[in-house]
Amino acid sequence: MQKVTATGTVTVPIPLHDELAIGTLASIIRQSGILKSEFEEQ
Repeated sequence: MQKVTATGTVTVPIPLHDELAIGTLASIIRQSGILKSEFEEQ
């Protein structure tokens, strides 16, 4: 997934398997640019 912002393009990987390692999930959340708390609300 990619999103173009005023400061550049943000690319977030979408793994093609059911379970994610905790480090992979943390990295995806960090790259998405949202707060962990916002992610957990969804």
